[in-house]
Amino acid sequence: MFPIQLGLKASCDLEQMESRLKYHPDVFEFFTSETDFTASGLQHLREAVQTVKASGVKAIVLHHPMKYQGQFLELVAHPKNKADLVDFINYSTQELLKIARDFDCKVLVHGSYELREKDLLEPFENIEEAQNYLFTRMDEFCELGENHIMFENGISKLFSFGKPEFDQLLAQKGYPLAYDISHAFIYLHGDNKALQCSLETLKKTIIHYHLVDSLGETHDSLTLGHGKINWAEALPLFNEKATSIYEINLKDLNNPIEQLESHAYLTKVAQAINSK
Repeated sequence: MFPIQLGLKASCDLEQMESRLKYHPDVFEFFTSETDFTASGLQHLREAVQTVKASGVKAIVLHHPMKYQGQFLELVAHPKNKADLVDFINYSTQELLKIARDFDCKVLVHGSYELREKDLLEPFENIEEAQNYLFTRMDEFCELGENHIMFENGISKLFSFGKPEFDQLLAQKGYPLAYDISHAFIYLHGDNKALQCSLETLKKTIIHYHLVDSLGETHDSLTLGHGKINWAEALPLFNEKATSIYEINLKDLNNPIEQLESHAYLTKVAQAINSK
């Protein structure tokens, strides 16, 4: 059975960090932004990681920034029309991996998010060509990151979990995966059975979970128990060796109450499963 871990997420802002660390999390995930990738920003991030590690947290994940100059960081970005974006993706990933190697952390990169920039696919003749290019980029980062990197699913047609053929292809390729439960549920239009099949297919390659509920329609980032995901059916299908965090929208960034409520909910679900 998957061990229920207290996994919390924050930026490297000191007040946010302290609001999480007082609960002694098992897993801590940093979300980063492009402002963290100046010389002073990287030094601040490095010191924050050091602080969290010194507090006794067992596992630390560094989440790749979501945007650069207003554009989402999509690995399918091509030098033909997105040279600046490609350069920043490469630079930011390399810098996070330096920190990850020094402090034994993991770096989380989005395989694809939502493809909001319509010109992203212009250099490709079709989706298959774009997907093959994406895989070459992932291969490059796997070689660069070795055992320090993982790739998260989005809700785009390029890199979303849930469709059996694509999941089986990913399982064969063996990429280290970060599985966002809500992203898959949204991509599957709220189909719990399909979600469960996906979790089972990819189980061995998943090394990290984003635990977040959803109604299965939009990117709503709900506290666990407030959506339609069947956690009692999903939980037994998780990889027992993986880490996890609660990635919930917070009303107050300095108060992780929604993350803590999610943890309390999932703990009860696990207890109910174990008592059967």
